[in-house]
Amino acid sequence: MSTITTKDGTKIYYKDWGEGPAVTFSHGWPLNADAWDGQMLFLAQHGYRVVAHDRRGHGRSSQASSGNDMDGYADDLAAVIEALDLRHVTLVGHSTGGGEVTRYIGRHGTARVAKAVLLAAVPPLMLKTPANPEGLPMEVFDSLRAGLFNDRSQFYRDLAPRFYGANRPGAQVSRGILDQFWLWSMQAGLKNAYESISAFSETDFTEDLEHIDVPTLVMHGEDDQIVPVHDSARKSARLIKDAQEIYYPGAPHGLTATLQDQVNADLLAFLQS
Repeated sequence: MSTITTKDGTKIYYKDWGEGPAVTFSHGWPLNADAWDGQMLFLAQHGYRVVAHDRRGHGRSSQASSGNDMDGYADDLAAVIEALDLRHVTLVGHSTGGGEVTRYIGRHGTARVAKAVLLAAVPPLMLKTPANPEGLPMEVFDSLRAGLFNDRSQFYRDLAPRFYGANRPGAQVSRGILDQFWLWSMQAGLKNAYESISAFSETDFTEDLEHIDVPTLVMHGEDDQIVPVHDSARKSARLIKDAQEIYYPGAPHGLTATLQDQVNADLLAFLQS
Protein backbone atom coordinates (compact mmCIF):
# COMPACT_ATOMS: atom_id res chain seq x y z
CA MET A 1 0.00 0.00 0.00
CA SER A 2 1.02 3.63 -0.49
CA THR A 3 1.73 5.11 2.93
CA ILE A 4 3.65 7.89 4.59
CA THR A 5 4.82 7.80 8.20
CA THR A 6 4.16 10.81 10.42
CA LYS A 7 6.47 12.16 13.12
CA ASP A 8 4.71 10.08 15.79
CA GLY A 9 5.08 6.88 13.78
CA THR A 10 1.52 6.69 12.45
CA LYS A 11 1.23 5.23 8.97
CA ILE A 12 -1.18 7.17 6.76
CA TYR A 13 -2.53 5.41 3.68
CA TYR A 14 -3.17 7.49 0.57
CA LYS A 15 -4.24 7.03 -3.04
CA ASP A 16 -2.75 9.19 -5.79
CA TRP A 17 -4.37 9.15 -9.24
CA GLY A 18 -3.89 11.13 -12.42
CA GLU A 19 -1.69 13.97 -13.55
CA GLY A 20 -2.17 17.72 -13.54
CA PRO A 21 -3.05 20.34 -10.91
CA ALA A 22 -3.30 18.68 -7.51
CA VAL A 23 -6.49 18.25 -5.51
CA THR A 24 -6.56 16.63 -2.07
CA PHE A 25 -9.63 15.09 -0.46
CA SER A 26 -10.29 14.80 3.28
CA HIS A 27 -13.14 12.42 4.13
CA GLY A 28 -15.93 12.55 6.68
CA TRP A 29 -16.38 10.58 9.90
CA PRO A 30 -16.17 7.61 10.21
CA LEU A 31 -15.39 6.77 6.57
CA ASN A 32 -12.17 6.63 4.55
CA ALA A 33 -10.70 7.85 1.27
CA ASP A 34 -12.89 5.49 -0.77
CA ALA A 35 -15.85 7.79 -0.06
CA TRP A 36 -14.28 10.19 -2.58
CA ASP A 37 -13.85 7.69 -5.44
CA GLY A 38 -16.70 9.17 -7.49
CA GLN A 39 -15.12 12.62 -7.38
CA MET A 40 -11.54 11.41 -7.78
CA LEU A 41 -12.13 9.31 -10.88
CA PHE A 42 -14.12 12.12 -12.51
CA LEU A 43 -11.44 14.75 -11.86
CA ALA A 44 -8.61 12.41 -12.85
CA GLN A 45 -10.42 11.94 -16.16
CA HIS A 46 -10.53 15.73 -16.54
CA GLY A 47 -6.82 16.39 -16.13
CA TYR A 48 -6.26 16.61 -12.38
CA ARG A 49 -3.99 14.80 -9.95
CA VAL A 50 -6.18 13.63 -7.09
CA VAL A 51 -4.90 12.53 -3.69
CA ALA A 52 -6.96 11.19 -0.79
CA HIS A 53 -5.78 9.71 2.49
CA ASP A 54 -7.39 7.64 5.21
CA ARG A 55 -7.49 9.68 8.41
CA ARG A 56 -5.47 8.21 11.27
CA GLY A 57 -7.51 5.45 12.88
CA HIS A 58 -9.70 5.05 9.79
CA GLY A 59 -9.57 2.72 6.80
CA ARG A 60 -6.06 1.46 6.04
CA SER A 61 -4.15 3.94 8.21
CA SER A 62 -2.71 3.02 11.62
CA GLN A 63 -5.10 3.02 14.56
CA ALA A 64 -3.08 5.54 16.52
CA SER A 65 -3.71 5.87 20.24
CA SER A 66 -3.11 9.63 20.23
CA GLY A 67 -3.55 12.54 17.86
CA ASN A 68 -7.24 11.85 17.31
CA ASP A 69 -8.09 15.54 17.24
CA MET A 70 -8.23 18.32 14.68
CA ASP A 71 -4.64 19.41 15.23
CA GLY A 72 -3.50 15.83 14.66
CA TYR A 73 -5.69 15.46 11.57
CA ALA A 74 -4.43 18.74 10.10
CA ASP A 75 -0.81 17.78 10.73
CA ASP A 76 -1.37 14.42 9.01
CA LEU A 77 -2.77 16.22 5.96
CA ALA A 78 0.28 18.47 6.02
CA ALA A 79 2.53 15.41 6.18
CA VAL A 80 0.89 13.93 3.07
CA ILE A 81 1.10 17.21 1.17
CA GLU A 82 4.75 17.67 2.08
CA ALA A 83 5.75 14.06 1.43
CA LEU A 84 4.27 14.25 -2.08
CA ASP A 85 5.54 17.84 -2.48
CA LEU A 86 2.13 19.07 -3.60
CA ARG A 87 1.98 22.76 -4.52
CA HIS A 88 -0.81 25.06 -5.68
CA VAL A 89 -3.15 22.40 -4.36
CA THR A 90 -6.91 22.64 -3.91
CA LEU A 91 -7.99 21.23 -0.56
CA VAL A 92 -11.43 19.58 -0.51
CA GLY A 93 -13.01 18.44 2.74
CA HIS A 94 -16.34 16.78 3.51
CA SER A 95 -17.88 16.95 7.00
CA THR A 96 -15.08 16.24 9.51
CA GLY A 97 -12.71 16.54 6.57
CA GLY A 98 -13.90 20.11 6.12
CA GLY A 99 -12.75 20.78 9.65
CA GLU A 100 -9.43 19.14 8.82
CA VAL A 101 -8.95 21.42 5.81
CA THR A 102 -9.89 24.49 7.81
CA ARG A 103 -7.56 23.63 10.69
CA TYR A 104 -4.77 22.83 8.20
CA ILE A 105 -4.98 26.40 6.88
CA GLY A 106 -5.14 27.76 10.41
CA ARG A 107 -2.01 25.83 11.45
CA HIS A 108 0.01 25.60 8.25
CA GLY A 109 -1.12 28.56 6.16
CA THR A 110 -1.74 28.66 2.42
CA ALA A 111 1.79 28.67 0.98
CA ARG A 112 1.01 25.39 -0.80
CA VAL A 113 -2.71 26.05 -1.28
CA ALA A 114 -4.46 27.49 -4.33
CA LYS A 115 -8.12 26.99 -3.37
CA ALA A 116 -10.32 25.31 -0.76
CA VAL A 117 -13.70 23.56 -0.81
CA LEU A 118 -15.81 22.95 2.31
CA LEU A 119 -18.50 20.41 1.47
CA ALA A 120 -21.15 19.67 4.12
CA ALA A 121 -18.40 20.68 6.52
CA VAL A 122 -18.57 20.91 10.33
CA PRO A 123 -17.11 24.43 10.86
CA PRO A 124 -17.47 26.85 12.52
CA LEU A 125 -18.70 24.84 15.59
CA MET A 126 -21.29 22.10 15.89
CA LEU A 127 -21.74 22.13 19.68
CA LYS A 128 -24.30 24.37 21.35
CA THR A 129 -22.59 26.88 23.63
CA PRO A 130 -23.53 30.29 25.04
CA ALA A 131 -21.69 31.83 22.09
CA ASN A 132 -23.23 29.34 19.63
CA PRO A 133 -26.86 28.91 20.76
CA GLU A 134 -27.95 27.48 17.38
CA GLY A 135 -25.63 24.47 17.82
CA LEU A 136 -26.56 20.94 18.78
CA PRO A 137 -26.68 20.09 22.51
CA MET A 138 -24.03 17.87 24.07
CA GLU A 139 -26.66 15.16 24.54
CA VAL A 140 -26.66 14.59 20.76
CA PHE A 141 -22.96 13.78 20.76
CA ASP A 142 -23.17 11.78 23.97
CA SER A 143 -25.80 9.66 22.21
CA LEU A 144 -23.40 9.08 19.31
CA ARG A 145 -20.69 7.97 21.73
CA ALA A 146 -23.08 5.63 23.56
CA GLY A 147 -24.31 4.07 20.32
CA LEU A 148 -20.77 3.59 19.10
CA PHE A 149 -19.59 2.00 22.34
CA ASN A 150 -22.57 -0.28 22.91
CA ASP A 151 -23.08 -1.72 19.39
CA ARG A 152 -21.10 0.09 16.76
CA SER A 153 -22.14 -2.22 13.92
CA GLN A 154 -25.85 -1.61 14.43
CA PHE A 155 -25.19 2.04 15.19
CA TYR A 156 -23.61 2.52 11.77
CA ARG A 157 -26.47 0.70 10.06
CA ASP A 158 -28.95 3.00 11.80
CA LEU A 159 -26.96 6.13 10.98
CA ALA A 160 -26.61 5.48 7.25
CA PRO A 161 -30.22 6.38 6.26
CA ARG A 162 -29.94 9.81 7.92
CA PHE A 163 -26.49 10.35 6.42
CA TYR A 164 -27.84 9.85 2.88
CA GLY A 165 -31.42 11.06 3.40
CA ALA A 166 -32.86 7.60 2.75
CA ASN A 167 -35.37 8.19 5.56
CA ARG A 168 -37.11 10.96 3.59
CA PRO A 169 -40.33 10.24 1.64
CA GLY A 170 -39.59 9.43 -1.97
CA ALA A 171 -35.83 9.11 -1.42
CA GLN A 172 -34.02 6.93 -3.94
CA VAL A 173 -30.91 5.68 -2.18
CA SER A 174 -29.62 2.26 -3.12
CA ARG A 175 -28.93 -0.52 -0.67
CA GLY A 176 -25.38 -0.49 -1.99
CA ILE A 177 -24.81 3.09 -0.83
CA LEU A 178 -26.09 2.25 2.65
CA ASP A 179 -24.04 -0.94 2.82
CA GLN A 180 -20.82 0.77 1.80
CA PHE A 181 -21.29 3.29 4.61
CA TRP A 182 -21.37 0.40 7.10
CA LEU A 183 -18.37 -1.29 5.47
CA TRP A 184 -16.20 1.82 5.53
CA SER A 185 -17.28 2.76 9.05
CA MET A 186 -16.43 -0.67 10.45
CA GLN A 187 -12.84 -0.21 9.24
CA ALA A 188 -12.35 2.66 11.72
CA GLY A 189 -10.88 1.80 15.10
CA LEU A 190 -13.34 2.12 17.97
CA LYS A 191 -11.05 4.39 19.99
CA ASN A 192 -10.32 6.54 16.97
CA ALA A 193 -13.96 6.90 15.91
CA TYR A 194 -15.04 7.54 19.50
CA GLU A 195 -12.48 10.29 20.10
CA SER A 196 -13.20 11.83 16.71
CA ILE A 197 -16.71 12.73 17.88
CA SER A 198 -15.24 15.30 20.26
CA ALA A 199 -12.91 16.52 17.52
CA PHE A 200 -15.65 17.26 15.00
CA SER A 201 -18.25 18.52 17.47
CA GLU A 202 -16.31 20.57 20.01
CA THR A 203 -13.59 22.21 17.91
CA ASP A 204 -14.18 25.91 17.26
CA PHE A 205 -12.88 26.79 13.80
CA THR A 206 -13.81 30.48 13.85
CA GLU A 207 -10.25 31.80 13.84
CA ASP A 208 -9.15 29.24 11.25
CA LEU A 209 -11.93 30.33 8.90
CA GLU A 210 -10.90 33.96 9.28
CA HIS A 211 -7.36 33.01 8.17
CA ILE A 212 -8.50 31.55 4.85
CA ASP A 213 -7.09 33.84 2.15
CA VAL A 214 -7.58 31.72 -0.98
CA PRO A 215 -10.69 31.32 -3.16
CA THR A 216 -13.09 29.09 -1.26
CA LEU A 217 -16.27 27.26 -2.25
CA VAL A 218 -18.83 26.32 0.42
CA MET A 219 -21.22 23.53 -0.65
CA HIS A 220 -24.01 22.10 1.51
CA GLY A 221 -27.26 20.20 1.29
CA GLU A 222 -30.23 22.10 2.69
CA ASP A 223 -31.69 18.91 4.21
CA ASP A 224 -28.50 17.84 5.95
CA GLN A 225 -29.60 15.85 9.03
CA ILE A 226 -26.05 15.37 10.34
CA VAL A 227 -24.52 18.86 10.05
CA PRO A 228 -27.42 21.35 9.88
CA VAL A 229 -26.75 23.94 7.19
CA HIS A 230 -27.87 26.96 9.21
CA ASP A 231 -25.21 26.43 11.87
CA SER A 232 -22.38 25.42 9.57
CA ALA A 233 -22.06 26.45 5.94
CA ARG A 234 -24.03 29.68 6.17
CA LYS A 235 -21.97 30.84 9.15
CA SER A 236 -18.67 29.72 7.62
CA ALA A 237 -19.39 31.59 4.41
CA ARG A 238 -19.78 34.80 6.38
CA LEU A 239 -16.40 34.30 8.05
CA ILE A 240 -14.46 33.53 4.85
CA LYS A 241 -13.64 36.53 2.70
CA ASP A 242 -15.45 36.40 -0.66
CA ALA A 243 -16.56 32.79 -0.23
CA GLN A 244 -18.62 31.27 -3.02
CA GLU A 245 -21.70 29.34 -1.92
CA ILE A 246 -23.77 26.53 -3.43
CA TYR A 247 -26.76 25.13 -1.56
CA TYR A 248 -28.64 22.05 -2.77
CA PRO A 249 -32.39 22.00 -1.98
CA GLY A 250 -33.45 18.78 -0.29
CA ALA A 251 -29.95 17.29 -0.38
CA PRO A 252 -28.58 15.20 2.52
CA HIS A 253 -25.21 15.09 4.25
CA GLY A 254 -23.86 12.39 1.94
CA LEU A 255 -24.49 14.36 -1.22
CA THR A 256 -21.18 13.29 -2.78
CA ALA A 257 -22.97 9.97 -3.41
CA THR A 258 -26.62 11.00 -3.83
CA LEU A 259 -25.82 14.01 -6.05
CA GLN A 260 -22.54 12.76 -7.45
CA ASP A 261 -22.90 14.17 -10.97
CA GLN A 262 -23.97 17.62 -9.80
CA VAL A 263 -21.27 17.83 -7.13
CA ASN A 264 -18.66 16.71 -9.66
CA ALA A 265 -19.74 19.34 -12.18
CA ASP A 266 -19.69 22.09 -9.56
CA LEU A 267 -16.25 21.03 -8.29
CA LEU A 268 -14.86 21.03 -11.83
CA ALA A 269 -16.32 24.46 -12.57
CA PHE A 270 -14.71 25.86 -9.41
CA LEU A 271 -11.37 24.28 -10.20
CA GLN A 272 -11.45 25.73 -13.71
CA SER A 273 -12.51 29.22 -12.59
